[in-house]
Amino acid sequence: MTTQDFIIREILPKDNPEIAKVIRNVLVELNVPKVGTAYEDRATDEMFENYQKEKSIYFVVEHNNKVIGGAGIAQLDNFKGNTCELQKMYFLPLVRGKGIGTKLISTCLEKAKEFGFENCYLETMPYMHSAQKLYKKYGFTSLEKPVGNTGHYSCNVWMIKKI
Repeated sequence: MTTQDFIIREILPKDNPEIAKVIRNVLVELNVPKVGTAYEDRATDEMFENYQKEKSIYFVVEHNNKVIGGAGIAQLDNFKGNTCELQKMYFLPLVRGKGIGTKLISTCLEKAKEFGFENCYLETMPYMHSAQKLYKKYGFTSLEKPVGNTGHYSCNVWMIKKI
């Protein structure tokens, strides 16, 4: 399987059930708390609708006509600065380690720059080591405390990158 076997595209309304399932399956697989994370977000079931706002976009990763991952960017909630958040980046095991995360982060950061954001913020879990390694590779640095208020109080690793 090569990176050509995967398609990165903007989310469509029909993708909602599949990406919600991907997100929740990954969270369960990694023993992430269901409370205070994307697991319980209403937006997880309405991903297409949630990313129809200005300066906001969500991409899905497709393989053999099946959604197997995704990530998006949007203005950071409850924050006044010109900062976006890298949101809901999840992949099923099939896609991990194949360079798709790298391609997807690049796609999201290019779009963030195009939208005029100055910084990109993200939140993750301390035991998501491979994700953190990927974020650091892209120049994200750790923060002492969260920025804005995403409502994900169970996510206690915060990172930011100047775009």
